[in-house]
Amino acid sequence: MPGVIRPQREARMGAMPDTIQPAPFPSVYQLRVVVRGVSPLIWRRLLIPADTTIAGLHAVLQIAYGWTGTHLHRFVVQGREYGIGYVGGPGFGDDPRRVRLGDLGLRRTERFTYHYDFTAGWCLDLRVEQVRTDLAAQKGQHCPVCTGGRRAGPPEDCGGVQAFLENTQPHHVLVAAIRTAEILGMLLDDEDVPRFGEHRDELAGLLPLLGVDRFDRRRLNRALAAHAAAETRAA
Repeated sequence: MPGVIRPQREARMGAMPDTIQPAPFPSVYQLRVVVRGVSPLIWRRLLIPADTTIAGLHAVLQIAYGWTGTHLHRFVVQGREYGIGYVGGPGFGDDPRRVRLGDLGLRRTERFTYHYDFTAGWCLDLRVEQVRTDLAAQKGQHCPVCTGGRRAGPPEDCGGVQAFLENTQPHHVLVAAIRTAEILGMLLDDEDVPRFGEHRDELAGLLPLLGVDRFDRRRLNRALAAHAAAETRAA
């Protein structure tokens, strides 16, 4: 009997190297993104394809928070900085249009950060909630896509976290609502539509305060879909 068992064992042992497969490349990352320092939380849950580049992730985050990309930024991942370099800003060693999210070796629960507008000091904390390695994870799901979130993104030129927290205190929001009603009342009473131009800038500053707790996921996903379509056409 030992003579029978030994060849089988050797056959199995000999087959082991052939059964070892390389780790599958991730297909989708589920990220939870939170604005640091703000309470109640402003957050988004995003499904991001693993082949999304650093430049692409920057664009997605800008859309997710209603920002315009007019300020400098950087990612910090595992102690290394990534981003799109601009004149007068920090330089980066890697091409942000070539480095993909899946190349970074991110694991479930791992965290990294995105910094935007170095003067205001906005920081987004990103946490990997899930790493999906099966292509079926994308079946029927257009990525990137937002699957959850809360509150509107802070206006990017509001002065940073402390200024945002101060301006969104309940009494400030109430004052903004009263002032907005006054302006609209004046315009309706005067029936002088051209006068709207006199109050355009003031209203532009008041309206974000009135919608601070509003988050429109469908609208965000339409914007993400339009961005993805534009990227596909440009490729």
